[in-house]
Amino acid sequence: MSPAFGKCYDPTGAQWGIPTFPWRLAPDGMATRRQLRARGLRPGGQPIAAQIMRRSRRRKAGCAVAYLYRIDLALPARPMTPGKRRALAAAMLARRTCPQCGTDAGYVIPSSLGVCVPCAYPEEQRAA
Repeated sequence: MSPAFGKCYDPTGAQWGIPTFPWRLAPDGMATRRQLRARGLRPGGQPIAAQIMRRSRRRKAGCAVAYLYRIDLALPARPMTPGKRRALAAAMLARRTCPQCGTDAGYVIPSSLGVCVPCAYPEEQRAA
């Protein structure tokens, strides 16, 4: 068993406080939030049942963690209400609207530019 695997394998929860498994070796009947959402479910207030870990050079702690929830205790995902749908559409419209010219750019305006591409580079637009 590799040292990385041994660090991440703790099915009793003695080392980390909750059962811990290596990446991609989660037990059957458990899923992450994203996996639950893909099935049309949500955790529904249940406690974290276990976690999966893997080594990561990007993280300060040296490992990435994903929490697992029991599928049998998961509840159906709530449907989107008309008000929530309107609010989401308004927020996306605000992200697509150029603050300089006021038009809908048809894409989310990059935060690095702050305005639509034609407003950010007007001389290149005239040349084309």
